[in-house]
Order: sequence, then C-alpha cells, then structure tokens
Amino acid sequence: MARILLTAFEPYEPWKTNASWLALIELTSQLEATTEVTTRLYPVELSEMKAKLAIDLKNRYDFVFHVGQEPKSSCIHLEEFALNVATAGKTLAHAEASTVVCESGPPAYRSQLPLQAFARVLRDEGIPARVSCHAGTFLCNAILYWSRQLIDDLDLPTKAAFIHVPLETSQVLELDEPAAFMPKSMVVDALKKLLALAKAELHETVDQIV
Repeated sequence: MARILLTAFEPYEPWKTNASWLALIELTSQLEATTEVTTRLYPVELSEMKAKLAIDLKNRYDFVFHVGQEPKSSCIHLEEFALNVATAGKTLAHAEASTVVCESGPPAYRSQLPLQAFARVLRDEGIPARVSCHAGTFLCNAILYWSRQLIDDLDLPTKAAFIHVPLETSQVLELDEPAAFMPKSMVVDALKKLLALAKAELHETVDQIV
C-alpha cells in the first residue's frame, strides 16, 4: 500500500481560513481508516515550515502532495517546476526582494510525476485542471523545492508534487467583489483521484522492477 503525505497551509493575510486545509479536513473524514495517508498543517513561515518538512520526510513516504490555495484560479493547478527563486521575507505579508531558495541548489526541479496525464484524468472526471509551469516564488514554490532537495540529499523513495486549489465557497462569500472559487466537494474529489493515480503509479513502477 502506498504511503502518502498530504500537507496544507495555515491561513495567511487577508484570509481567515485556507482552502487547502479545509479540503484536507473533509478528505480525511471520508478516507477509510486503513488508508495510509498522513496529513500535516504547515505554518506560513519559511524556516519553521522547512524544519517540520524535514522531520516529516524522514518517514520515507512514497509520495508527498503539498496543497495550497490560489485565490485567482478557478481550476486545479498541478505545478511542473520548483524554481530556485524565492521572495525574501519571513512571512508572505513581509515579502521583499527576490533571492534564492538554496545557494548551492540547482536552478529548478521538475516533477517526477506524469502531471499532464493526471490533469487529463481530472478533466475527464469533470474537474477543471491543468499543469502550471511553477508555483510562484514564495511559500508554495519553496516547499516543493525543499522537498525535492531533501529527497535527493537523503536518498528517499518519495515523489513530490504541489497542487494549487481555488478558494473554497465559504471564503468567497466573505468578499465584497466576485472571485473565482471551486466547491470543496470538487477539490476533495480531485484529491481522491490524485491519490488513486499515485497508487497506480507506484504499482506500475514496482511491476517494472519485478
């Protein structure tokens, strides 16, 4: 059975909730008790997040899916690259000039997973989804970059991906202006399908080795 780590983020200014964590709460309530899926809520603070990530990855999961919200999007984004570019600043609210995620790291990491195929499956299920070039230059990008770097440095079997999800309906209701969103039920369905695809990917890899 595939062992999967699912992470989400705490709220950040100006949001009182985070669509990523709302989705994971609902998802875990629907998963079978035997499913080997671990969820984590990470802070919106770079150094603390990196420390927690390093501890979690040592558990040698088969997959880690990081989930974050994208307020301007109306579809699921599967991020292709993690860039060695970072917006400096301790938190998102105090972001400053651009720097790098790691001085000695490569310019970018590319996803180890067939994201285009994953996105097609989601669309076939009636869920708007596409592959995006990268996850920006702050927290979402950094967590994927650090995951790939730690996986390489520790020689872990883990494959990592970052999934951006739209705002949840309840978040949009609090806004004065119209905004893109996706019902939580659809996001949960997308995550369930991605978990199934990851498990199928693991079995295919094992079959190839055997």
